[in-house]
Amino acid sequence: MPVFRLCLKILKKQLPIMLVYLIVFLVISLIMSSFLAKEQLQQDRLFTQAKSNIAFISKENTPLVDGFKQELGRVANFIELPDETEALQDALYFRSVTYILRVPEGFTDSFMQGENVQLEKTAVPDSISSTYLDLFIDQYFNTARLYVQQMENISQESLVQYLQSDLAVSAFVELKTIGDQPLNQNFANYYFNFLAFSLLSVLILGMGALLLVFYDTDLMRRNACAPLSSSSVNLQFILAILVFTILAWSIMVAFCLLFNYKNSLNLNTLYFVINSLVFAVCGTGISFLIGNLVKSHNAIPAVNNVVTLGLCFISGVFVPMELIADSVLRIASFTPTYWFVKANNQIAKLTHFDFANLEPIFTSMLIQICFALAFFAAALVANKKRRFEDV
Repeated sequence: MPVFRLCLKILKKQLPIMLVYLIVFLVISLIMSSFLAKEQLQQDRLFTQAKSNIAFISKENTPLVDGFKQELGRVANFIELPDETEALQDALYFRSVTYILRVPEGFTDSFMQGENVQLEKTAVPDSISSTYLDLFIDQYFNTARLYVQQMENISQESLVQYLQSDLAVSAFVELKTIGDQPLNQNFANYYFNFLAFSLLSVLILGMGALLLVFYDTDLMRRNACAPLSSSSVNLQFILAILVFTILAWSIMVAFCLLFNYKNSLNLNTLYFVINSLVFAVCGTGISFLIGNLVKSHNAIPAVNNVVTLGLCFISGVFVPMELIADSVLRIASFTPTYWFVKANNQIAKLTHFDFANLEPIFTSMLIQICFALAFFAAALVANKKRRFEDV
């Protein structure tokens, strides 16, 4: 099998640069996958409300206002600012504070007499922290208003004590889900998403170098004189491509199974592997097309960076899909990387493996296969045109 051995020798010469890409990308993938998986796990397990920075300005110093400020300190950090319009506006603009609360003069007397008085506030529009503070303030004064209405001549000191006792009561909340809990697939999900970048890079580098050498004009003419049929040459060439693709894919998948072996013995991992194999076939089609279009060794790394980075940035590999604009995702849906990442995200959430749950995953895989067929067809057209030009 001289053609097969020739292909292996060409790939062997490209091994150092491919190993650099492989090692660097694997290290980055493992580090990022581990970090993001731990961060996501902490977010899933624990929720704590962060304190907001606020400016508290009061025109009066009464037991009610002092008690309210003390209770407000449970959910807010008080930032001392001068009562000047420009200073307060600057603090709000630069987010030194997210909430400015002002107690107007005469507030306490009016409130204790049952009048409907309001505190003055200035907050960052539509912020979550402002909503939490609004809810806390409303709860405090709504409860206080009930005491003022139901207990005549109640003193401010007694009112503050009642409020402190009532608001100290908390409830334990436990969220339960219906059905089976999904397994912890955060590491595998992030890793296989990053795999799209590293696998595609290695395939383009290897395939581009292989096609540049194999379709050299002088070499093609020598092969035409060799006692080998064109079908035999093509079969050996295809076999070399398959061996190269399977080897690159196997190494990257093996690293994931090695570093995440505790969470790998499940059906989720099986579908991760199948989806990555489908993407490897699609990546081979992309690499085959690029290899037939590129005509310079120096152009291969440049094209590789543009294609892989472009596909991965818009498709959810480096940035989660939840953070990408809908218009960008609509554009990304015309790329196989988008469907690969989408299938990975769906696989990570699987708890039941019936057809209804697997159908969208199979659909994403089928779309990747369609992309692969389209790339191979385009590559064959480019290859035929190139052969006629070089003859």
